[in-house]
Amino acid sequence: MNRRDLFKTSLAASALALTGSRVDSAPVSCPPAEFPKAPGLTKSVAEFIINTKYEDIPQDVIELGKKSILDGFGLALAGSNSVMGPIARKYAQSFGSSEIRASVIGTGMKAHPRLAAFVNGVSIHADDYDDTQLSAAKDRIYGLLTHPTVSVLPPAFALCELGHRSGKDFMVAYHMGVEVETKINEAISPRHYDEGFHSTGTCGSFGSTAACSRLRGLDVKQTIYAIGIGATEGGGFRDNFGSMTKPFQAGHAAENGTVAADLAALGWTAAVDILEAPLGFFSRPRPLRPGRSHAGTRRRAAGPVVRRRRSPPRVA
Repeated sequence: MNRRDLFKTSLAASALALTGSRVDSAPVSCPPAEFPKAPGLTKSVAEFIINTKYEDIPQDVIELGKKSILDGFGLALAGSNSVMGPIARKYAQSFGSSEIRASVIGTGMKAHPRLAAFVNGVSIHADDYDDTQLSAAKDRIYGLLTHPTVSVLPPAFALCELGHRSGKDFMVAYHMGVEVETKINEAISPRHYDEGFHSTGTCGSFGSTAACSRLRGLDVKQTIYAIGIGATEGGGFRDNFGSMTKPFQAGHAAENGTVAADLAALGWTAAVDILEAPLGFFSRPRPLRPGRSHAGTRRRAAGPVVRRRRSPPRVA
């Protein structure tokens, strides 16, 4: 499956039938809208993650990714000196030493890749200057969707360091994570963010899971399970904005993919339709808005519109 086919499939998850009308301002009882049918969506995403090759990624997207990665490393270095840095590192050290260790940026410390991803994710988001996905639709608060790099770069970096993977392996995993995360953000209802969810924490978990599934060499079935696990791990609330827990939510999203991929590799199972199921991710907290959230996927078939910040608005 190529990415255009994936995006066409995902459109089904972002279309609902509009029912009901108003006459002379009198309320009319409307039957509940049927949740959109998108059978096989989670499987299509898993196939996209596993089967995409480096050569399938457009060169301009590769170049944008390099800039975002460099930006992420710089922010991790700066954020390691934030007030949260020592606390996050002390937390990671409390788990003791491990034979499997990855670098904590800005220090000489190494930690288990799960913990290294968490600490580095917190550092990247500490100052809230990390890259931001711009919405193609007009119905999103502030016109922003998520911070794509913070949840993908840390786990991809940790796993590539441990596995001595090539630059191409790293780049493909990074772009699979960013692509999945940003397309899910374009497909969710604006109410997801409006009603208090922090999309970097909720959708970022999918990006981390995609990158880790690719680097762990999972097959399609295992990746489907990993997506189900990652969806369950994701979380975050806007009420935490302005506190240390906003960067925590980003760091936790980065950590989630390592857990999801490791468990799936060991045989842990999950729902096979977590994205499209009536009781799955896209149905909560409210169904998708008709005809709005998929506009960007039709217009941009490769790579999100991403902006690197000059000031921290603290909104995404």
